[in-house]
Amino acid sequence: MKFRQSLFWDTDPKKIDKEKNARYIIERILDLGNDKEVKWMWDYYDKKLIKDVVNNSRSIRKDTRSLWSLILAEK
Repeated sequence: MKFRQSLFWDTDPKKIDKEKNARYIIERILDLGNDKEVKWMWDYYDKKLIKDVVNNSRSIRKDTRSLWSLILAEK
């Protein structure tokens, strides 16, 4: 997946490691990602990791956390 510069405005998207920076990537996609990015995240990362980010991240917005908590409760 090629990351959009607008999604990762504070760093060079080419230098992001999908494994080392998994939490950071998931946070950005949960908050600001488009449909294609969300689908990629959903297919690439383990659901347990995504749930952990939703439940423990300090950087995702409250409404984002609420939405994803509902979505993940069904999975």
